[in-house]
Amino acid sequence: MKIQVRDVPPRSVWALQQAGIHPLLAQLYAARGVHTADELDDGLARLLPPSSLLGVQQAAQLLADAMAAGKKICVVADYDCDGATACAVALRGLKLLGARDICYLVPDRVTDGYGLTPPIAERVKAGGADVLVTVDNGIASIEGVARARALGMQVLVTDHHLPALKDGEVVLPEADVIVNPNQPACTFESKSIAGVGVMFYVLLALRAELRTRGAFDAANQPKLDALLPLVALGTVADVVKLDANNRRLVAQGLRRIRAGHMPAGVAGLFKAAGRQAPVATTFDFAFALGPRINAAGRLSDMTLGIECLLTDDAARADELAQMLDGINRERRDIEAGMREQAQLAADAMIDEDEAPPPAIAIFDPEFHEGVVGIVASRIKDRLHRPTFVFAASQADGKEHELKGSGRSIPGFHLRDALDLVTKRHPGVLLRFGGHAMAAGCTIAEENFELFEQALQQVAHEWLDAATLTRRMDTDGPLAPEYRRADLVDTLHKEVWGQGFAAPTFSEEVEVVSQRLVGEKHLALKLKHQGQPVDGIWFGHTEALPARVVLAFRLDADEWQGVKRVRFLVEGAEF
Repeated sequence: MKIQVRDVPPRSVWALQQAGIHPLLAQLYAARGVHTADELDDGLARLLPPSSLLGVQQAAQLLADAMAAGKKICVVADYDCDGATACAVALRGLKLLGARDICYLVPDRVTDGYGLTPPIAERVKAGGADVLVTVDNGIASIEGVARARALGMQVLVTDHHLPALKDGEVVLPEADVIVNPNQPACTFESKSIAGVGVMFYVLLALRAELRTRGAFDAANQPKLDALLPLVALGTVADVVKLDANNRRLVAQGLRRIRAGHMPAGVAGLFKAAGRQAPVATTFDFAFALGPRINAAGRLSDMTLGIECLLTDDAARADELAQMLDGINRERRDIEAGMREQAQLAADAMIDEDEAPPPAIAIFDPEFHEGVVGIVASRIKDRLHRPTFVFAASQADGKEHELKGSGRSIPGFHLRDALDLVTKRHPGVLLRFGGHAMAAGCTIAEENFELFEQALQQVAHEWLDAATLTRRMDTDGPLAPEYRRADLVDTLHKEVWGQGFAAPTFSEEVEVVSQRLVGEKHLALKLKHQGQPVDGIWFGHTEALPARVVLAFRLDADEWQGVKRVRFLVEGAEF
C-alpha cells in the first residue's frame, strides 16, 4: 500500500473560501477539481440541457406519438439497481405524463441473460406491445432490436453502456431511436450518466414535447422532480463517476429524501436497512439500499425490486422491502462462502516469495453466477489485480458454459482487454461487454485455462510495476480543530462517490492499544496529534506497530446520547 496525498491548488482553495465555503470543505473540493463556488451550485436549473443529448428529441416525439395513438408501451429493464430504478422512473414518469397502456419486463439473469435478446423481443410482442423501450441496456443488442422491429414494434433504446465493436468499429443496433451519451456524435458532456439518468432526461424532453403540443402549459405541467430520489439511488448504486451533472442529480434526490418526499419503496428500504431517511447519505445508497435491490436480480427475480419501487402502498412497500432484505442476507451468506473458496484458489496461485500474477481468473463448480461480480470485486480489492470470477451457467442447455464477471484496477480497461483477447483467440469469448472497471463474459468451460492465460498475457503487456502497486489517494493530515462531531455531520451530507471520493485523511498516529472484535475487525485506541481517539478497521485482523501512518475516514459514534469522533481506517503504510 502506497499512501499519497492529493494536490490541493491554493488558488482554488482561496476562491472557494472567499465565496463562504468552510475551509475544510474548500480544501476537499479543490483537491477534487472544483475551482469556483459556482461549480457547487446543485440547482435543477444548472443541469445539462436535454437538447444536447443526441436522439432525445426524436425519442420524445416517438413517445408522444405513441401516447396520442393509444399504443401499448413495454419497458425492458436490466436486472441491477440502475436498471430497476430506470424502469421505475420510466413507468412512473410516463404515467405522470399521460401514458395509459404501459408495462415492463425484466430478463432473468440465469435463464435470459443480459439485454434485449430475440426471445425477450418475442415475449414483449406476445404481450401486445407496439413500442419497446429499453432502459440501462440495448446499445449492444443488435439481434434483439432487429427481431423486435421485424415483429412490427418500434424500438427506443435508452442506455449508457459502450456500444458493441466489430473489427474495431462501433456497431449500433438498428433501433428507431437511440439515446445514449456514449454513442458516436453525441455531444452530451456527462458521459458518465447512469441508465436511470438517461431515462430521466428522455422524460424531460417528452414533457417539453407535450407542452409544445398543448397537452399542458408550464404552470400546470406534471412535476418530474418526484422521480429524483430514484435517479439518485440508481446513479450512486451503479458506481458511475460523480461528475458535476451526476452530483446535481444525486444532491436533488437526497434533498427530497431528507425532507420525507420519496416513493414508498425507498422509505421501506431505509427501514429494512435500519437507516434514517432524514439524514440520508450517498453511503446509504451504495451500501444499504442498492445492495438490497441488486440482491433480487442476483438470486431471485428483479421484479420484486421494481415492484417495491413502483408501489404507492406503504404496507406493500414495507413487505417487499423486507423480502429484499431477506434475499440480501442470503446473498451475503453465499458470497461469504464463495469469497473464502475464491481466496483459497487465489492464494494457491501465489508463491510466498512472489507477487500475484498480473491478472486473476477463478472458477469453481460450486459458485453461484449471481454473486460472481461481488466476489471478483473483493478479490480485486485484496490483491490489487484485475480479477474474473466464473460460475457454471444455470440456464437449460448451457451447462457447459461459464459466466464470468470481472473487476479491474486503474490503468487496465477491462472491456478493451476482452476485445483484445477475442481478437487473438477467436471463439474463446462467446459473449462479452462492459466498461473499463467492470465487465462480463461467457466462455465454454473447456476454454477456461486458455482464457486465463490470454487475460494474463494482456495484463503482462499493459501493466507495469507502478500500476500494480496499490495506491490510496488521501487528503493528508487532519487539523485537530476539525476532529469534531458537527463537522462529521457536515461531511456526511455532501455528495461523495465514484470519481468524487469521500474525504480520507492520512498521517502518523500512535497505537495505544488494539484488540479484535467480532473475530474480524480491529478496534483501536489511538493518539492523534497527542489527543486520544478511537478507531476501527473493519475486515482487518493483523496487528499494527506502535506508530503507523493510517489512512482514515471520519465517523461519529454515539454512546449514551453523546457523539464522539472516531476514525474508520481504510489502509496503513508501514
